[in-house]
Amino acid sequence: QVQLVESGGGLVQAGGSLRLSCAASGRTSSIYTMGWFRQAPGKEREFVAIIRWTEGTTYYADSAKDRFTISGDNAKYTVYLQMNILKPEDTAVYYCRAVDSRVSDYWGQGTQVTVSS
Repeated sequence: QVQLVESGGGLVQAGGSLRLSCAASGRTSSIYTMGWFRQAPGKEREFVAIIRWTEGTTYYADSAKDRFTISGDNAKYTVYLQMNILKPEDTAVYYCRAVDSRVSDYWGQGTQVTVSS
């Protein structure tokens, strides 16, 4: 089992920045990827960014390219999402997700990001 705890959400004005953190615990040695998804009110959960834990390869949704950066701290088993030039449409609950070597996935409880115009 892997447990995930997110932090760093909040209220920010358009054009501002936030950094989200997600700390993993438990069977962290089995983690293959960690990533971020988000869900806005009335919408489906959508992919934002992902990092392959051992290789460091990253992938982004088109909406996140050039504004968001995902990174990881292997020693702390923590993944970060630096979000810059935030827009009101980035308002959502952001969820951390980990996938292990058995392709089991784990989710955090979510952290609210609100961007005011």
